[in-house]
Amino acid sequence: MAKKKTEQAEESQVKNSRSDRKKSRRRSKQEDQKVKSWAREWGDAILFAGIAALIIRQFFFGAYRIPTPSMEKSLLVGDFLIVSKINYGPRTPMTIAFPFTQIHIPHLELPWFRIPGFEDPERYDAVVFNYPIDDAVVSQKQHYIKRLIGMPGDTLSMRGKVVYIDGERQKEIEEIQYFHEVVVADRYRLSDIKVSDLGGRILSMVDQNTYIVNMTSSIADEMKTWNGVQEIRKSTYNQEYRDRTRNQFMFQQGFDGNRDYFNPFVVPFQGQEITLNASNWTYYYDIIARYEENEFRRVGDRFIINGEQTNRYTIRKNYYFMMGDNRDNSLDSRFWGFVPDDHVEGKAFMIYFSWDGEDFLPRFDRLLNLIH
Repeated sequence: MAKKKTEQAEESQVKNSRSDRKKSRRRSKQEDQKVKSWAREWGDAILFAGIAALIIRQFFFGAYRIPTPSMEKSLLVGDFLIVSKINYGPRTPMTIAFPFTQIHIPHLELPWFRIPGFEDPERYDAVVFNYPIDDAVVSQKQHYIKRLIGMPGDTLSMRGKVVYIDGERQKEIEEIQYFHEVVVADRYRLSDIKVSDLGGRILSMVDQNTYIVNMTSSIADEMKTWNGVQEIRKSTYNQEYRDRTRNQFMFQQGFDGNRDYFNPFVVPFQGQEITLNASNWTYYYDIIARYEENEFRRVGDRFIINGEQTNRYTIRKNYYFMMGDNRDNSLDSRFWGFVPDDHVEGKAFMIYFSWDGEDFLPRFDRLLNLIH
């Protein structure tokens, strides 16, 4: 009888043990399912967020950083910008790239088009575009930001740093700055700190009485009131000067002028018929060969376009003439030429962050400033 009870107790223990193992396995499966469900939910959320970010970045807004001083005082080195793509209309993808990187399949260009925006580029817009003379698919070219000065069809000229459009003198925005010659009295020293506090920057000394200062016109007017400052004038090239150091640009070789003076010319526009000659062919070379993808070469006094001898060409795109607000410290359309309409990325909209690399501090007064 005792033996039978012992056997029954052992059987009960075995059954309980099996039951416990089954319950443990069920709990383990339930926990695994919970973990998998949690991981799936987070995975789906991350995937959705990534896709949404890609769509926003491609079709709505982009983020860019200002690396050079070419737009000071409007935009400073270390400013981080939000650029609106919907104003002018976003471009559909032009190539295949690894998401959120600049890694892409070289020389692969997809068929693309621009989705209509709600406005066209306007004069004095701060425009982000792809640097035209880079050798790459358009969307993979380096990003530049400049002020739109010349519209398609404008007759543009500059005389003594002053821009004229269709013969009319253009009013400058307040933030534009130039190199100025500041003449001071004998034994008077122009203080770096005082000039910097005013918003200018001393670049060099011509002699013991003459400084070169980069500043806006309003800062120059204020400096004229200082005791010891005798004269301030813009540092201007003469009309005959040609900057031979920029001759690596085909446009510059045919450009009749310099950064401060250039003779009137028409900003190229779609449908414009041009006549090529020995003086202007380099001026149009990038348009014909690079941006509109024709075989173009000069043979003696003759021009060959797509195997045909001709000196006539009809332009197929609209073009823009861009200049930096830091006029004497900007590599812009005065040197490398025009920006094709398909290279336009968007309109600079807002500064969302700004970092002062000299003081290693954020510029809190610039955060969330709108760009004009």
